[in-house]
Amino acid sequence: MPHAIAPPATGHRPRWWTELPLIAVVYALYSVGRLLVRGDVSTAVGHGLAILRLEQALYLNAEHPLNRLFTSTPSLGIPADFAYASLHYAVTPAVLIWMFRRRSALYRSARVWLMNSTLLGLVGFSLLPTCPPRLLDASHGFVDTMAQYSAYGWWGQGASAPRGLSGMTNQYAAMPSLHVGWSLWCGVLLWRHGRHPLVRAAGIAYPLLTTVIVMGTANHYFLDAVAGAAVMGAGALLVKPVVRCADRVKAWGAARFTGPAAVLFTGGPTGGATGGFDGRPAGGSTGADRPVSGTGSATTAPNVSTGCKTSPGERIPGQRTTSADPPGTAVDGASAGGADPAATSDDAPAAAR
Repeated sequence: MPHAIAPPATGHRPRWWTELPLIAVVYALYSVGRLLVRGDVSTAVGHGLAILRLEQALYLNAEHPLNRLFTSTPSLGIPADFAYASLHYAVTPAVLIWMFRRRSALYRSARVWLMNSTLLGLVGFSLLPTCPPRLLDASHGFVDTMAQYSAYGWWGQGASAPRGLSGMTNQYAAMPSLHVGWSLWCGVLLWRHGRHPLVRAAGIAYPLLTTVIVMGTANHYFLDAVAGAAVMGAGALLVKPVVRCADRVKAWGAARFTGPAAVLFTGGPTGGATGGFDGRPAGGSTGADRPVSGTGSATTAPNVSTGCKTSPGERIPGQRTTSADPPGTAVDGASAGGADPAATSDDAPAAAR
């Protein structure tokens, strides 16, 4: 999934005091939305049975043998229940923090990928409420292992919800399985960015183990897991467009709310064309540096006399003229007026010079 792990366009390092509120708000919206999209129970049961029949027709029904194994073997069922109730709350934030601290250049893309997929999962819950296998009638052959082993943990009959708080969760939000989706997100990041072989091995094992657990505990069908992986793929493809859109919105907001201040302190939109704080033109230029028009030249020669002028008929001591000088022209470029012709000739006596 290259789009989800591509580095951002800028090297801006994320800050935890902006990331934490953003993640908290998105997760709160997801949790509230998950509760609000509860569908009709009969519709959810119908969807669940349809998925089960499709799996049986395709010989994909691995839920029954796994569920029987977990039900008959407490040494497998109890750890599986603990894993289902806790790992997605612990491992997912841990990987996000790891990316923030160790792979900060890739953190933003990883976070956007996770949020995209989570919101897409919410759309799936609303469009396709699905009854999980454990809530189907017992005649379909499933046992709710979390209810069976509830004495060993904090959960009751409401899946991973604490005992007595089943009403605070939507038990028909099973399609897609975000347990599998989030574990796949963790696995891809650990595999691609982990340096130790054990970390990379965990990246492979974690999503596979999660898929087995969600089916063995009768919380999801196999096709729920497939849909969870598909949602993560779609979320990865949306990373670049979402990041681009967010950058444009940020740039628009910066231009809208900081533009007037920038113009005030820079002297105009062009970065100081109207003048600086000392009244001179921006950039430190003065009127003497500007070209003088009307002489047919873009620039003027410097005034070598530094403001001192000679009277008619006088010249600067030691300065000679050439025959190329036009008659009646003073050496300083001004009109000679009534200058003595002897003063402009090399043949003049030394006393006249």
